[in-house]
Amino acid sequence: MSQILVHIFKHHLWANSELLEVCDGMSDGVLDATVNGTYGSVRDTFVHLFAAEERYLARISEYAPEPPLAEGTFPGFRVLRERGHASAEGLLALAQSESGERVISGIHPRYVRFAIPVSTFLAQAINHATEHRAHVCTILTQQGIEPPVLDVWTYEESVAGGGS
Repeated sequence: MSQILVHIFKHHLWANSELLEVCDGMSDGVLDATVNGTYGSVRDTFVHLFAAEERYLARISEYAPEPPLAEGTFPGFRVLRERGHASAEGLLALAQSESGERVISGIHPRYVRFAIPVSTFLAQAINHATEHRAHVCTILTQQGIEPPVLDVWTYEESVAGGGS
């Protein structure tokens, strides 16, 4: 598509990795906490984020992780890091190779026909992840924990400074 979209997906991968790293090892009380207006607990939000990302990627590519991440279960941070990294790398590869003109057609599990451009799936992946990372940061803040700064400026400083 474009180098701009590639840059956005590189930030996406970095932000997911940073937030997972910060949350790994936190107490059960923090990881099970939730706040009104967020998706659910920290654990549930991470699983939902990466399960959805895998579904988007599977719909637009040959990506088919087995078994798929199951919402309502928590496979642990190591598995989430691996799966989140793999799906983000898959999305990044598509951002590098897609023209944006390909349309995905099919039937939604609720038997609704659809025809959606790949660019919509990619935009949804970014929007969805940004929203749920914000949910996790809100929960951390409400637990008295300073969340990491995940904005693009901080990413750029990290990359320029020799970070990921």
